[in-house]
Amino acid sequence: MQAILYVTIPFFALVWLGLLAARSGALPLDAVPGLNSFVLFFALPCMLFRFGYTLPLAELLDPVVITVYLLCALVIVVFTVAVTVSPRVPMKDAAFGALVAAFPNSGFMGVPLLTAIAGTQAAGPVLSSLLCDIFITSSLCIALAQSREDRDTRPAIGPGPGYAGVDSQVPDEIEEGAPMAARAAVMWRLIRATMGNPLPWSIALGAGFSALGVVLPVPIDRIVAMLGDAATPVALFTIGAVLWRSKVHAEELQDVHPSPDDEPTDPARLATSRFAVARHAATRGVRSQWQLLRPDLPVALIKLFLHPLLVLVVGLGARGMGAPLSSFQLAVLVLVAALPSASNVSVLAERYRADSGRIARIIMASTALSFISFSLIAWSFGMQPN
Repeated sequence: MQAILYVTIPFFALVWLGLLAARSGALPLDAVPGLNSFVLFFALPCMLFRFGYTLPLAELLDPVVITVYLLCALVIVVFTVAVTVSPRVPMKDAAFGALVAAFPNSGFMGVPLLTAIAGTQAAGPVLSSLLCDIFITSSLCIALAQSREDRDTRPAIGPGPGYAGVDSQVPDEIEEGAPMAARAAVMWRLIRATMGNPLPWSIALGAGFSALGVVLPVPIDRIVAMLGDAATPVALFTIGAVLWRSKVHAEELQDVHPSPDDEPTDPARLATSRFAVARHAATRGVRSQWQLLRPDLPVALIKLFLHPLLVLVVGLGARGMGAPLSSFQLAVLVLVAALPSASNVSVLAERYRADSGRIARIIMASTALSFISFSLIAWSFGMQPN
């Protein structure tokens, strides 16, 4: 267990350092989108390019690994929507809640953390799961969110970065009975935005270079290596900063556009600046924070406990049926499912005018709790970091 903690403590400490930096103002909230863009478009693609270059294609696109992981992700999405959709949580919010329940932070956190714990051979299953989540899980949840518009009047906030390359231009609300062409246009935008994600293309480019025997010139190889080495610390720091920024934006939106059930808002409060809202959020009592989190905590528990348990059960069932899934691959998939929710889903929720405050609370809860749950699961599988 001590060896596991020697790895997980620095990783999660960097996440909370990023959150504290954003909370204290040492990292301005306006700088967070730029930091996120650096990781998403420069550092992380270089790191994934190197993995794609060094890993055999059979490990990157293992059909058994993909089938087991994808089946579990789809079950988690359907289950989470079914148990959370209600008059308080409309379909759009339930769909994004399902996304945080099924989509682990495998890009920013999972790849560096699991390769540190289990070795570079863990990258294959992790990248396979990442491709499933980018192309299928996220697309399904967005389609569910758009399937039943609730004529939500909440506006999107700010020009921050979209999640996983999603287009910042959100489709207009689709009224019931809209022409099929309009719905097709929405789906085309979704497909185009998903295909614009740099992460899978960087993996594919690395695999293609490897298959063709292309060798990068030494200066370019060193640039790629330097950017790839920067991915882990900057990505972890950015997770915390994004979480705090999403929380502040959600608080700001609630202050300016209170729900009909809220008490009347004082006019002076409506004029509160973003930084004043941040100070208000920072001084809010623990009790009120718990009251906000309590209705949504089950979604975080689905992410951290039900998702990895389901992957374990389905993986063992597949092995029992003779599927070529090794014990190591199954352990890595379970650890991927045990990761906290992807941090930038809250930004995506803002784009689609969902309840980003609820999503941010779920992600923060899963991130805080996963330090203990993930470490215990990694220890139970007998992982021995080098």
